[in-house]
Order: sequence, then structure tokens, then C-alpha cells
Amino acid sequence: MEIDEFQTLSGRILRATYGVIVGDGIVVQKMLCAALAGGHVLFEDNPGLGKTMLAKVFAKVSGCEWGRVQFTPDMMPGDILGARIWKDARTGFVLEKGPVFTNILLADEINRAPPKTQSALLEAMEERQVTIEGTTYRLERPYFVIATENPIELEGTFPLPEAQLDRFMLKMSTGYVKTVEQESEILRRRIQWRADDPTDRLDSVVTKSQIIAMQDLVESKVYVDNQILDYVSSIVRATREHPAVEVGASPRGALSLLKLSRAYAAMCGRDFVTPDDIKPFVFEALSHRVIMGIEYQIEGNITPRSIIEEIVSAIEPPKGYVRQGFIRR
Repeated sequence: MEIDEFQTLSGRILRATYGVIVGDGIVVQKMLCAALAGGHVLFEDNPGLGKTMLAKVFAKVSGCEWGRVQFTPDMMPGDILGARIWKDARTGFVLEKGPVFTNILLADEINRAPPKTQSALLEAMEERQVTIEGTTYRLERPYFVIATENPIELEGTFPLPEAQLDRFMLKMSTGYVKTVEQESEILRRRIQWRADDPTDRLDSVVTKSQIIAMQDLVESKVYVDNQILDYVSSIVRATREHPAVEVGASPRGALSLLKLSRAYAAMCGRDFVTPDDIKPFVFEALSHRVIMGIEYQIEGNITPRSIIEEIVSAIEPPKGYVRQGFIRR
């Protein structure tokens, strides 16, 4: 696959998603970048804002197998991973696969389940494999988790462990629609669909093999200069050195920024990364990885987002890289 075909296919996915979803198109673009970069996305927002709908639409148009888990307080890890069960004396134990064995997993309201059940996804998200009763099973490519959660202030929610938060490449919010026109468009489309969920009528616009080829292109054909690597490293390291931060972003955060910027550059039709490919993802890729000191949490004057804004404005992006002409090396 070449960059031109990559750009055509990504545009096809975006247009199909925009045909259903009303709102900020940047959110959809970032979610697609995360999928093509091999990462996972967590949506946190109030109920009724279309988080689940967005995840289902994306799963349908991408042409991949997908599964859904509705997290509840009584759910156990085996409900997600599956288990080995006894079939008969001739066959013995067989694996009854859980919903985690798919390409795109919609983990709906993930923070409704206790931490023990949430942690069942840790190995799958990081290593693309699951271990059941001592046997390891590889998950097929592509593997992409789209999780939704309600704010922890709502009743019946459990905070996600920091180890699991760190495995999400992006943490985003869909937010409310901005205008009356957009609100009316939601109602207008609902009348046209004659159903609350139009995803049953959606067709895939790409194939699973094309998604895999797009992921391979991001890894192999998008050049990143050393100046860009130093820029990303400086931003991530600064989150650990800020006086209000107790735990800064991990090296996984830097890797997330790198992968996202390469996917975004390819979506823009380029085979090289610029600082402008990094900046759109800094807040969503790092804010959930920053843990502030307890005294600053209590005061509430400083937030992870404000800290990252301060860092990005203070660090000078590399200049002159376009004139140096290192588009291909």
C-alpha cells in the first residue's frame, strides 16, 4: 500500500462515519488515527452523548469482526476472556472463547465493573494475547479496544486502575453538540432512520486486510526525524519534572505520541512527520497518564490539561526540518 491509497481509504472511513455521527469530526479523526496506530481509545463523558453509537458505527464501517461487552458490577473476568469447559469424554476440555476474541471490542461503560474484572483486559490490550488456565492464545490482527465510561462522580462507577488507563492510547470526550443546527440534525436523522440504532443498515467501506495494510504502512513508510523524536521526548519528560505532578507520563505515552503522529501524517498524505502532527494529540495522549500531587488535587487550581498546555507552550518545536528536506531516507 502507498500513501495515496492510505489517504483514500481513511477518507472513505471518515465519510461513512460522518454519515451517522453529528458533532466534532476531529474526535472521529483521532479515533481512526489510534486504530491505525495500533492503539486503544477510552471515551469518558456523561450518558447519552453518543459514545456507544460512535464506537458501533466505526466498528461496522471498518469491515472487521467486532464484539461488545456491557460491563456490570457482577461481571467476572471469565465473562470477558472465556474459559475451558468440559465437553465430553472423547473431546475433553475445549475453549469457550469470550468476546475478547475479536478485532474490535466495544467495552461499554467499562467502569461499571469492579477493578478485578477491568484488569482482565490488561494483557489483551498490551500484548494482543490472553492467558486462560496457563495457556496463552494470540489475538488476531487488527485488535482495537474502544471503551466508554461515565464520569466517576456518577453512582455505581469504579475508577479505572492507573495501569489500565496507561494502556489506552487516547482518552477523549465527545462532548455536547455545539449548535442548535447540530442538535436539530440529530433529530432529523433519527426520523430518517426510523430506529434509534441505524448500524444494522451500515455496510463496511474497507476490509480487514486493508486495515492491516494501513497499520503496516504507518509502521514502515512514515519517516520520523531525530529532531521530532527529541521534541516528543522533551514534552513527555517535562510532565515528570513539573512540581505539581507526582507521577508523569510513562515512556508508553511517548510511544503513543510517536505512533499517532505517523498515522496522522499518512492521513494528510505525507510520508514524514512534522511537529504539527504531534500537537493535536498531546492532551488526549498524556493527560490521563499524569497523576498530580494530592495537595494540588485538593486545591483544584491546576489540572493535568493546564500542565500540559504550559509544557507545550514552553518547549520550542524543531524548525528548519522542511528546508533540510528529509522527507525520505
